[in-house]
Amino acid sequence: MALLITDECINCDVCEPECPNGAIFQGGEIYEINPDLCTECKGHYEVSQCLEVCPVDCIIVDPDHVETEEELLAKYERITSETS
Repeated sequence: MALLITDECINCDVCEPECPNGAIFQGGEIYEINPDLCTECKGHYEVSQCLEVCPVDCIIVDPDHVETEEELLAKYERITSETS
């Protein structure tokens, strides 16, 4: 499952630099998460880093991008092999 930033985002800028995959970016009004790059930090960390630093708890599981842990790890492998 990719994560999703809700409209409760206050644009505090703390999540973007924490994302090891570069999935978080400034959208038109709030930060957004590219579901093709979000692995919920699987392969990098035990816990999603954006969730750890978000002061308003506006990051949720994206119901439109449901993935198993195995799928997230496969995505991690694909992403890291492309950047190597």
